[in-house]
Formats: sequence, C-alpha cells, structure tokens
Amino acid sequence: MKSLLLILSTFVVSHASLAAQPNIILIMVDDFGYECVTANGGESYQTPNIDKLAASGVRFENCHVQPLCTPTRVQLMTGRYNVRNYINFGTLLRSETTFGSLMKSAGYATGICGKWQLGHEVDSPQHFGFDESCLWQQTRRPPRYANPGLEYNGVEKNFTQGEYGPTLVNDFALSFITKNREKPFFLYYPMILTHNPFQPTPDSPDWDPTISSENKQQSPKHFAEMTAYMDKLVGSVVAKLDELGIRDNTLLLFLGDNGTNSSITSRYQGADYKGGKGSTTSHGTHVPLIASWPAMMKQGRVSADLVSSTDFLPTVCAAAGLKVPEGTDGVSFLPQLKGEPGAPRDWLYTWYSPRQSQDMTVREYTFDHRFKLYRTGQFYDLSTDELEKQDIATATLSSEAAAAKTRLQTALEQFKDARPAELDREFQASGKGKDKTGKKGKKTPKKGK
Repeated sequence: MKSLLLILSTFVVSHASLAAQPNIILIMVDDFGYECVTANGGESYQTPNIDKLAASGVRFENCHVQPLCTPTRVQLMTGRYNVRNYINFGTLLRSETTFGSLMKSAGYATGICGKWQLGHEVDSPQHFGFDESCLWQQTRRPPRYANPGLEYNGVEKNFTQGEYGPTLVNDFALSFITKNREKPFFLYYPMILTHNPFQPTPDSPDWDPTISSENKQQSPKHFAEMTAYMDKLVGSVVAKLDELGIRDNTLLLFLGDNGTNSSITSRYQGADYKGGKGSTTSHGTHVPLIASWPAMMKQGRVSADLVSSTDFLPTVCAAAGLKVPEGTDGVSFLPQLKGEPGAPRDWLYTWYSPRQSQDMTVREYTFDHRFKLYRTGQFYDLSTDELEKQDIATATLSSEAAAAKTRLQTALEQFKDARPAELDREFQASGKGKDKTGKKGKKTPKKGK
C-alpha cells in the first residue's frame, strides 16, 4: 500500500511540475533587422501586433545574431558559438543537441514550422527533438510563397490552388497550439517571411495566386506588405493563445535571424537605414528581440543588455526548469524577463564563416556597447562609426578606448583554440574547401566588413 501511495505521489508531483511549466513559443523572422519594428523607432512599416507585445513585455535594444540565416539558426538551436560546431551553410551537425531535444526530454510536446535549411535528411526535425514539423526547404527547394511546396513530418506536399506558404505554416502553428493546449508545449516557429523574393501577399492589391516562381514579380516595394502580413500572423498566434485561455502562462519570444536584405532601405529614427544582411556591421547583426509572458510581466520594460543568439537555449531551459547542458556558451536572460538584474554580458563574441563554399574565410570579433575588435586587429568606436569605416587601431586612443581594446582582446583570447580541428578537416574532405584556383586550404582572413 505504501509503495502504491509513493508511486501515486510521485505521479502527482511530476504532473504538477509539468503543469507549472510555461508553454514556450519562439518566433524568428527571416531577414528582419532591428529597424523594421515601429516600437524600436522604425518608421517605414506597420507592426501593431509586435508593438503590442513590446508594450506589455520586455523589449531588448541590443540583441545581436549572426549576419546570415544558417549560422544564426545553428547558434540559436544549440546555444553554442559557430566556432565550435559550424561546418558549412545549410548544415546542422547531427551530433548536436538542440533545444528541441532538451524540451522533448522534459516532457514538452515539441513542434517546428517554417523554414528549415539545416540538412536534407527526411528525419532531421525528429532527430533534433521535434515531434511534429511543417517545413519549407527541408529536402528540396520549391516555391515558398504562392503555390508552395512544404513537408509535413517529412512528407512532401505541393500546393497548386493559389495557397500562400506563410499562411499554411501558420495554420500548422495554430493547430499545434490547439492540440497541445492541455500540456506544456514548445513551438519553434522560424518564419518564411520576410525573405526575398519580394512578392505580393494575399493582402496586397496586386496579389497573384498564379505565381509559382521564386523569380517572378519581385519588387522591394512588396517588403512593406510582407512585413505587415508577418505581423498579422504573429497577431493570430497571440489571438489563439487568448482564445484557448493559455496566454498568461505562455512565454513568447520574437526575434530576427539577421539584418534586413541589403536592397531594402528603411526609415529609422528620422534617417535612412540600409539593410545589412551578410555584413558584420550592426546593420547585419542587430535584430529585434521582444519577450512577452503575462504571468511574469505586468508592464512593459526596455532592456539595454547585450543578448546573443546563443542565449536562447539557456533561457528556454531556465523557463522550463531544465539544467543547461555543459559546454553551452549562452547566458540565460530569464532573470531580466522577471524584472531581476540577472547576469548581463559585458561583451559579445562572433565567429562567422559565411558559406564556406569557396574558402574558409573567417570573421571573428568581440564587441561591447561601444567598441568592436576584430581578430585581424581592426578596432572601431561604434558610437560614432556604426558602419565601421574608420579603423582606429593605430590611432591615439582615449583611456576608455584603450581599456576597452584590452578587455575585448582578452575576451578574444578565450576562443583562440576553440575551433575543433576535425570540423575543418571534415569540411576540406567534403571537397567544398577549395579556393578559386582549385587548391585546398585556408585563405588569409579578409577585412571584417
């Protein structure tokens, strides 16, 4: 009898613990920089639903990610810097542990929907811990917007009746939320929008449901319409949570995966702001980050703390009450969400190797709120030179700048030998590590721009 009571007691405690865990939704927008959100000072686009999240949650002013999508996705999902586990564009090593696997092991229902671009294996989402998936560009590259091709749990499905890819993906997200409303769930939602091709949405005056080509009817003017549609989809997710009565205990995180496309110039705080995707300047790495969790946040706040894309895995783990794996580079910002000081970063580190299709060019640097130092020695004062046009490494530095340079150099030295040699050997063996002459081997790193 005592054994039975013990078993029942353990069962009740376990389920009570699960019930106390929040639902977690992580929404990441494709090619969407900090300047695009009205709440951040953007003046070109309508983002009322995102602004509403910011008004009652925490809006971070200094979240920086990688300048390109796959590098950011790898850091986000693993909590580790690219120097430790990035091999080439479009690959997530199957030896890595992701937040999907960690949340699944903790009893969460796990789902992923949107853009994949992390390997072509049919079972990749499930391998990395996701119970259900609805993805674009998993094993193939069909159209993503009008008349798209998607994969549901690895099964290809083509749409030909004027359907819109982002809407279909959002329908999956709403269905997943509804189906799992009675238990804690984790939904990773890397959106297809707002990446080019810039094409009309179903809300556009010139919407054409016959479009099926990635290269048809492109125009940067449609970026604003795509942004508005993306914001509308975010609003529908929040509305579904409200409808189901689970909004209060749902942590919703919203961010961009890299800077805006370089063909897009927006108005930001009274000036033109050119998108910087692919650039290691702030125009390529500075993205919006907004967190909303009504049970924990009663009024809107703004945080100037530095945040890295590696910080999301430990934050998600902390919110769910999970232990963060050893070897994680990220730092949880959950305390800041709760209104506590937390352990803000003094600097951010980046190891960035864009595509590695021709060479092993690496751009490596550390920076804080004001200064930035590259491994190659270039040093910039970001407060007066955000586009990094004036290298002050050899200039006479103020005491503040000299101290910052020393501090950032010390931070860089922590990662001097962080790159596992086998990763570069694997890349070279794949045949992708050839320079333009056909010879294998590393090139001299280029200027960090």
